[in-house]
Amino acid sequence: MTIQQLKYIVALDEERHFARAAEVCMVTQPGLTIQLKNLEEEIGIKIFDRNKVPLTPTVLGIEIINKAKKILREVDEIRDFVINEKNLLEGELKLGIISTLSPYLIPLFIQAMKEVAPKVHFIIKEGYTGHLMRDLETGAIDVAIMATPTGNPNLIEHVVFKEPFVAYLNQTHPMANDEFYEMQLGDKTELLLLHHEYCYNAQLLDICGLKTSDKIKEQFTYDINSIETLKNLVRAHLGFAIIPKLSTLNESGGLFKPFKEPVPVREISLVVSDSFSKKLLLEKMNEAIWNCLPESLKKDFNYKKIRWNDSPYFIKAVSKS
Repeated sequence: MTIQQLKYIVALDEERHFARAAEVCMVTQPGLTIQLKNLEEEIGIKIFDRNKVPLTPTVLGIEIINKAKKILREVDEIRDFVINEKNLLEGELKLGIISTLSPYLIPLFIQAMKEVAPKVHFIIKEGYTGHLMRDLETGAIDVAIMATPTGNPNLIEHVVFKEPFVAYLNQTHPMANDEFYEMQLGDKTELLLLHHEYCYNAQLLDICGLKTSDKIKEQFTYDINSIETLKNLVRAHLGFAIIPKLSTLNESGGLFKPFKEPVPVREISLVVSDSFSKKLLLEKMNEAIWNCLPESLKKDFNYKKIRWNDSPYFIKAVSKS
């Protein structure tokens, strides 16, 4: 028994004519007749008396048709409920965000979302890329803001913006007074990385043309989880860093330098599981993030994708002239 078969018997009851009922249901008359026959054979009851003109339901057929009408009303209610839920801008949403983006984007994002969805309560979790992907698949979080592509076929990615990387230098670096940064041979042994951030580190190693994350400093091994710590190590002349542009927005001075073209960037997306249904809320989040970004991150670029070993894509961008 199918919903479609129930629709057919209700249409037959209303039209009392096979041809007209078939037209209402937008099927052929033979197709409708076959489906009615299949349903009657399945339940072992004649629903319509075909010997009468116009077509007339049997006694039990009337009861079956009334129940079918009730079921179809409930189906419509389910459909309306789902549509309403998809467009509902209230309730609770568990949001994950990568730790290399969270301190810089979340304050801007929260202010923007307060305006467009004041009834949504966000529970925000900061984490690493691998952890966030796992949490999306298990349902521990609903949405993640992270670098993409993830390479995970069970996740759906909605690209929001491309964030350039910049070089973070100390004041004695040979290029400290230059307008742009170009990789120096000596810098490759001084690159500071983040512990546990494999995807992020893979991008940085690709920028530098390195195949290993081994630090060439003999006395210290750094187990760092914070971009702000990286900055302080650079200021202390203990290396140099490549950091996302958003992490420099509230800084003044010449410690950070943009790259010459092609500019290395990372793709930032809203990522959800394939069962996520709140599409309107996702659209509002996308708009809120985009609107709160500084204009320098809204520039249009041409992108070239490069894979580093088995890591997610690292993307280099060239500004459109």
